[in-house]
Formats: sequence, structure tokens, C-alpha cells
Amino acid sequence: MPTPTHAYAKRLRMYYLSEAGNPPQQKFIDPYNDRYPTLPFYDERHFDDMHAIMSVEPVREQDKVMMGMLKSIGIEKGKPFTPDDTAKRAMRQAVIDAWYFLQGWFDTELTKRVYWPDRHYVSLLQADADREFKFIYADRIDLIDRAAEYFWCTYMPKVLTDDPATQYLVALSDKDGKLLEAAKSYKLDVPANMPVRQFWALTVYDRATFSFIYSESNRTTLSSYDLDKMKKNPDGGVTLYVGPKPPAGLEANWIPTSGKRPMPTMRFYGPTDALNNKTFKMPDFEAVA
Repeated sequence: MPTPTHAYAKRLRMYYLSEAGNPPQQKFIDPYNDRYPTLPFYDERHFDDMHAIMSVEPVREQDKVMMGMLKSIGIEKGKPFTPDDTAKRAMRQAVIDAWYFLQGWFDTELTKRVYWPDRHYVSLLQADADREFKFIYADRIDLIDRAAEYFWCTYMPKVLTDDPATQYLVALSDKDGKLLEAAKSYKLDVPANMPVRQFWALTVYDRATFSFIYSESNRTTLSSYDLDKMKKNPDGGVTLYVGPKPPAGLEANWIPTSGKRPMPTMRFYGPTDALNNKTFKMPDFEAVA
């Protein structure tokens, strides 16, 4: 039986303003049983997507230099995009190089921007100097920081406030500062009293794609809603495990990585002042021998 949320979602409509007089039937895709591909392509198909987007999106002042560059390789609004084989090979290599560059930037630069000086978490909300997510200044557009932020995210708030409604803290390294690895297992001690008004959740993403890591268990996340199913520590907290195999007897506390390099992300919903003013500190991930 459909839930009220499901019924409400069915009322949503998205269409061009020119179709407002007679909106088309909205198409809904239910991904419950079938995976729906939404990730960007990091090969020559990336440019096909760019052509499709540039063909319908408005051009802002800060976009004009890029639009000129795209025109030079055949991507122009209102015209077909038909690169030859030589161009496709060059485009493929360009996208691969960009992917490797940004992945390396995460390992060498983003890891320095820790949320707590003595921990190894990085906030997903990497705002610009104006506490926005435009990266546009009077004298420049910060291309690298903008590319890096939207490399792992899709939507950002307009302004980063002192008390954001949600906070995502990403562990790129363990407590010793070593980058997390695909073949290793890690544990995280989650305190009993977490600084949230709503709930907390640990989601483990694939470091290569920033998407879920799928497995036979279909488990990508453990949260405070799962506490009744997990084995608790004497102090009321829980130890969560991330890795290729579950520890014996602790399957309910485990999120599988399926051979992927993990990007564990602790999500705080309704964070309290203790998190926002950083008086609370989350323990780091530790490698499990």
C-alpha cells in the first residue's frame, strides 16, 4: 500500500514553462528493484552529456569562457555534436585525466581541510570564502575548488550557515592519517550520546564514484534507527565495522565494501551546538588487524 509520502511524490510535476497550460504526464521511475544509472560517465560520453545539458540550460556570465571553449570542440547550442574518432579518443583521455587529477587532489589537498585539527574527517560542505558554493570572486573563479566540490556532490545549499540542518563528515584517512584502503577492514566507535536532534547515519560510499557500494546484503548504511538490531558496547555506544568481511558475531554492526575503496561518511541530521561549535569530537576510524 502506498505511503503518504509516496502519494505526495506522485503529485509532483516538472515541465517547461511553455507547457504550463497543458503539462505533460509526469514520468516516475521506481528504482527499488532496478538500478537507475545516474552517475556521470568518465569517458568520451561525458561530452555527449555536456552537449545535452548546454542545449537546454541558460548561459550565465561566468559560463561564457567555458561556452567558448566548448564551441571550439563542436559543442554548441542548437547544433548537432558529431566528433570524429580522433576527437573522441582525445576527449576520452581528457576526461580520464580529469578524473585522476581530482582523485589525487582529494588524497593530497582535501585531506588537509579537516573538521577537527586532531581528527581525520573532512566536511562534505566545502564552501567558498563567502560561505557559498559559487566559487566566484571579484577577480577570479576558483575552478579547482568548484570542480572538487561538485565532483563528489550534486546539490549544495545556497549558503553555509553556522548551524546547518545536516552535516556530512567524510573519513578519507584512519586515525594514523593513512588513506583508507579497499582490502582493509576498519572500525568506528560511535558514542551513545551523539550530537543530533533527529538521527545519525553512517553511509559507506565507493571512493571511485562517490555512489553507494552495492552488495548482496543491499546494506549501504547503518543508523541510529538500527540500534535495536546491533550489538552495543557497555557504555551504550556501538562499534561499527567497514570492510570486505564482517567480524564474527557482529554482522549486524557491519557495512560491506565489496572490494571497493571505502569513503565512510558520518551523517548528522539536526546537529546540535556541540557539533557545530566542535566541542564534540567524533572518534577516528581504526584499522582492524
